[in-house]
Amino acid sequence: MSKTLELAKRLIAAPSVTPATGTVFDELEAILAPLGFAVHRFIRGDGPQGSDEAPVENLFAIRRGPKGAPHFAFAGHLDVVPPGEGWATEPFEPAIRGELLHGRGAVDMKSAIAAMVSAAAEVPREAGTISFIITGDEEGPALHGTRALIDYMNAEDIRPDLCLVGEPTSVSRLGDVMKIGRRGSVNIWLTVEGVQGHVAYPHLADNPIPKLVAMLAELDALVLDTGTDWFQPSNLEITDIEVGNRAHNVIPAQAKARISIRFNDLHSGASLSERVVAIAEKHGGSALPIISGEPFLTEPGPFSHLVAEAIEAETSIPPEQSTTGGTSDARFLRAVCPVIEFGLCNATMHKRDEAVAIPDLDKLARIYARIAQGALALDFKQGV
Repeated sequence: MSKTLELAKRLIAAPSVTPATGTVFDELEAILAPLGFAVHRFIRGDGPQGSDEAPVENLFAIRRGPKGAPHFAFAGHLDVVPPGEGWATEPFEPAIRGELLHGRGAVDMKSAIAAMVSAAAEVPREAGTISFIITGDEEGPALHGTRALIDYMNAEDIRPDLCLVGEPTSVSRLGDVMKIGRRGSVNIWLTVEGVQGHVAYPHLADNPIPKLVAMLAELDALVLDTGTDWFQPSNLEITDIEVGNRAHNVIPAQAKARISIRFNDLHSGASLSERVVAIAEKHGGSALPIISGEPFLTEPGPFSHLVAEAIEAETSIPPEQSTTGGTSDARFLRAVCPVIEFGLCNATMHKRDEAVAIPDLDKLARIYARIAQGALALDFKQGV
């Protein structure tokens, strides 16, 4: 059994439904400490389980190289989504069937963390500093995870020069897609207040539904942009409409809706929120925006070329440099240093019987080792 496969099985066997704490972090610490990493763990959040304030564990591990040497960081998460029902085997009992390793987190993203560990073991200490930025709150609200780790690094005056996030970016086969950016995300709750009344006496009531419908029509008709060189067009989607009126002869007192906007770097969460608020108020309503991430782009350059070359060297595939998909913790890490995402095939992530191709594990570890060693050898004075 390969070392990466063994490590992946150990991590999968530690249940860690988001928000994760405890055993899975014990396992990772036990794996990293013998490799010379100083491991710091801490918990943020003190609310009840099931709330956004539920406790979250985070881990920062660092193996320092020579003084003044470059610092390369691996980043990822140990928490997983709930497994659901109907698995062929127990979701937290790693199972090998043919050339596939099954288990919750096999793809997203415990196997990638195992590959990162294997890669770090191949990088000599004199090459530079390597760290692991690992959270238990990526699949959840992400309030006390990577943001708390960044706060910790700032307090300790630790700043990586470059970072690789191990999210599953590949689509059809390992190596076909890497992420050099992501769109931003804002969710907005819309409310229109009215006056409840009998449908036979509309002059004594104020129906909020027509106002909400007009508001949503104007929002749905917006063309935010036509895309950029690296980003697809921003899109606004209506994701929920709620009135809750169980009576056929009552004009309701309130109507609600929710929209979600995924946007490129022509916009900010604040600018889009202001635009929606103005439209909501125009139609007699209100809007409550929650920005979950801003767009970012790691401009193509030495770092992205290095990652692409490492992938192609092991897979014979020149990867597409993409900004598609949802958000990830790279949206926070981009404020620390240039960040790129690359990982396993994402076809089974979050699905029943999630599985990773076993041959991809060692291949991914070799790619990560190439990236780490190459990143530590870059001339940072020339830019990345």
